[in-house]
Amino acid sequence: MIRAEYPAPLRSLIAELKRLPGIGSRSAERIALWMIQSPDSHPESLGRAIERVKAGVFPCDPCGFFTETSPCPLCGDPSRDPLLLCVVEQPTDVLPIERSGAYRGLYHSLGGKISPLDHVGPEALRIPALLERIKTQPPQEIILALGADVEGEATAHYLADTLRELPVKISRLAQGLPAGAGLEYADELTLSRALTGRTRV
Repeated sequence: MIRAEYPAPLRSLIAELKRLPGIGSRSAERIALWMIQSPDSHPESLGRAIERVKAGVFPCDPCGFFTETSPCPLCGDPSRDPLLLCVVEQPTDVLPIERSGAYRGLYHSLGGKISPLDHVGPEALRIPALLERIKTQPPQEIILALGADVEGEATAHYLADTLRELPVKISRLAQGLPAGAGLEYADELTLSRALTGRTRV
């Protein structure tokens, strides 16, 4: 007896959607069915947008933020203060800091944080690029804008030790960030206060 199942193309779409972070089996199935049933889904537009992003968006060489040109508009902005360098874990951490309006310097994304349990050591991060950048364009202050979780603290301590001998002020974000949380959960006011009240390491 033949059992009912979705056609192969639909099963394939569901399988691809399940690969996305935060999308489980049921969510993937609902999204796939919405795409083929709803007149407002426009899957062709979605496909084209994904192709454009994949083909045209890449990490900025100096800072690691998403861009279509390198250097990105932030790195190429002459009104920004090149003597301030804010080090963040992920490129996505740049946006909440920008929204706070409290910072007008440059950025450097590490591309992650030290996490022994996940087998992520310092060598897996963009720390060599940071050191080279400091050497070629020395800032007066490096702000370690890392999360207040265990991995963020470990990364901050590692960077502070690595940079301690350099003739540069090293600071961290001040109070305002909840312990155990990353920058993506902080609102603009919290980030603004944290940036304004940063402390020297």
